[in-house]
Amino acid sequence: MKIACIQLDVAFADPDKNFHNVQMLIEKAVNEGAELVVLPEMWNTAYALKELEQLADFEGKRTKKFLSELARLHHIHIVGGSVSTKKGTNFYNTMYVFTNDGKLVAEYDKAHLFRLMDEHLYLQAGNKENVFSLGSIQAGGLICYDLRFPEWLRAHALAGAKVLFIPAQWPETRIDHWKILLQARAIENQCFVIAVNRTGSDPNNHFNGQSMIIAPWGKILWTGAEQEEYALIDVDFSEVEEVRKRIPVYEDRRPALYNSLFEK
Repeated sequence: MKIACIQLDVAFADPDKNFHNVQMLIEKAVNEGAELVVLPEMWNTAYALKELEQLADFEGKRTKKFLSELARLHHIHIVGGSVSTKKGTNFYNTMYVFTNDGKLVAEYDKAHLFRLMDEHLYLQAGNKENVFSLGSIQAGGLICYDLRFPEWLRAHALAGAKVLFIPAQWPETRIDHWKILLQARAIENQCFVIAVNRTGSDPNNHFNGQSMIIAPWGKILWTGAEQEEYALIDVDFSEVEEVRKRIPVYEDRRPALYNSLFEK
């Protein structure tokens, strides 16, 4: 499957500009043969958390219509990164995923809120997993800070995910953690990790891309540059089963032992 990772320079507090840029980059990727597109975290507003009342996508209506139409028109799967949403009276950091017929197959609210960027002060945490199918591929979707919780990613792998999509706004100051953790999650879960970070700056942080596609054996297939770009990478998902046969980690797990430790 040809996967386009769109490493966007997200405009702060400017949804109209961001929607326009995303559409242009998706159409460019489609013209070069993309079958699946992956977007970064909070690409509609960036971390304009104090302005969510005016900027957040109410019930995700704009985003869902926008991504569904692009998926159906261009016959592509879209892992929609995440956007700021308002549901009822609360705000969330929400991922939407669409199949190439325009069908919504996943909606996930970020489970772990990042205190260093004040998410916990403005957003509500999600409480559900995010496993979905894109054609014949079983996948999982997590968001940025979720990466630091290996048990959450393992839960998705145990639920059948052979690829984990991780959109992010991961600042340059901690980018080494990003790269190491992504590679570790691919190796320990014996799955592909496809992670898309943003570029550019907001009032408090600078983001330098370094998006990555990592194979189940830990091989880095692509690393993004520091500026806005998109990459088109051909991924062979059959490699997952080959790696899992080489080292049978899933067969050798001892969940009863682990659970006994948690119960103490």
